[in-house]
Amino acid sequence: MARVKSNRMTDAPVLEMRHIRKTFPGVVALDDVDFELRRGEVHILIGENGAGKSTLMKILSGAYQKSAGQIFLDGAEVEIKNPRHAQTLGIGIIYQEFNLIPHLSVGENIFLGREPQRLPGLINQRAIFQEAARVLSSLGVNLDPHRLVKELKVADQQMVEVAKALSLDARILIMDEPTAALTEHEIKELFATIRRLKAKGVAIVYISHRMEELFEIGDRVTVLRDGRSVGTYDVRGMSKSELIRLMVNRELTELFPKERAAKGAEILRVEGLSTRGGLKDINFSLHKGEVLGIAGLLGAGRTELARAIFGLDKITSGTIYINGAPRRINSPRSAINSGIGFLTEDRKSQGLVLPLSVKENLCLASVDKFSSWGMMDTGEEQRAAGQYVKDLRIRTPGLDQKVVFLSGGNQQKVVLSKWLCCQSEVFIFDEPTRGVDVGAKAEIYQLMNRLTASGVAIIMISSEMLEVLGMSDRIMVMRGGSITGEFSAGEATQERILQCALEE
Repeated sequence: MARVKSNRMTDAPVLEMRHIRKTFPGVVALDDVDFELRRGEVHILIGENGAGKSTLMKILSGAYQKSAGQIFLDGAEVEIKNPRHAQTLGIGIIYQEFNLIPHLSVGENIFLGREPQRLPGLINQRAIFQEAARVLSSLGVNLDPHRLVKELKVADQQMVEVAKALSLDARILIMDEPTAALTEHEIKELFATIRRLKAKGVAIVYISHRMEELFEIGDRVTVLRDGRSVGTYDVRGMSKSELIRLMVNRELTELFPKERAAKGAEILRVEGLSTRGGLKDINFSLHKGEVLGIAGLLGAGRTELARAIFGLDKITSGTIYINGAPRRINSPRSAINSGIGFLTEDRKSQGLVLPLSVKENLCLASVDKFSSWGMMDTGEEQRAAGQYVKDLRIRTPGLDQKVVFLSGGNQQKVVLSKWLCCQSEVFIFDEPTRGVDVGAKAEIYQLMNRLTASGVAIIMISSEMLEVLGMSDRIMVMRGGSITGEFSAGEATQERILQCALEE
């Protein structure tokens, strides 16, 4: 197995973090972590959810204070006091959830809180847009600085975040899951921008769960596991399987541990379903114990189909049958009462109430189950929540922990538990493993196996072709709001699926 420890370059590092430790009450989040960054490199930071990646970067960006350790910039030790201090030191961070104000213009967002002034208290609007245009041009981005952010596509909003960081003369740029919501074309544009930044000497820390991105854009990679450094390696000397082993401390020879369950009776049938949102005459059935994968390109209508089945989008024609009986599903409540659970694509804004606790989120969709005459049975609620946390191995300090503080993989498990608590018979998974690491993915796949073995039926929408091929019993392909192909697991190939997804 070819593993090559990184050789130190002659150039002194722009950043060194030595023996970093961070503790929270009852939790050691980071323990003796080392990290080094060089001028003009893309340094990938990987590890399972909860490994400490975000905590380390929050220390670097001033959001957290380290408990122990040292930080050096250009060889000089610094104490980063807060995010504003980090910015003055040339450190910029772009979070997965953008920090933009939709109703302000591109230029106003770039210079928010730092607006150039003609006189004290009098903003120089002309200078804002001139400077914004200059920064955007230096990135090779063709964006009108007067345009409102709410009118931009996600990829362009990302460029605004990059421009905002560079307007602060950032020499260190932290990018946290920057491609999570981008199309393949938009990812290529982002990578072109990253290469331009590298050429200018900007040092980039890149956090991603997408292994293929590491090999395309990365120079070196540091692996964290359980809050500790595993090592730093040259990307060219690594393989995907070895990196996975370093992350999870076990071999993952089977990326998709699919177990075929016995196919049971039909549980869901859709006939002639159409919506104003673009679905056209959709017909399919789903059986107990089956995973029906839905493939297609962005805009094919996959999420719209899930929303229609769950009662979020109005059905203009067609019928949905549950266990052979027609059901009028015109709201999420009617879908839940029909035994349908929906894991949305965006768990943070649509699947969870972030300020609420693990227990409250877990029991949210089944409040009726724990209440009588308007009074909650808190003891039963506590017992049920505790059981699901145990069964799904949700890593949380306690049931009262706010779900916003959990890792992405554990947040996804809370959403899963919510629908298990409802005793759903049909699960709709829309991008079930987006933004979670390989270890958490494997756990979600194993949970899918357990669900289908118990007779639950799953509709799985995924943009990852290998995931669709690896975990589905049957695959349906969509394009333009219609079904354009269907294959059994044995018949399906990437080529056949893409042909149905692309051909007019």
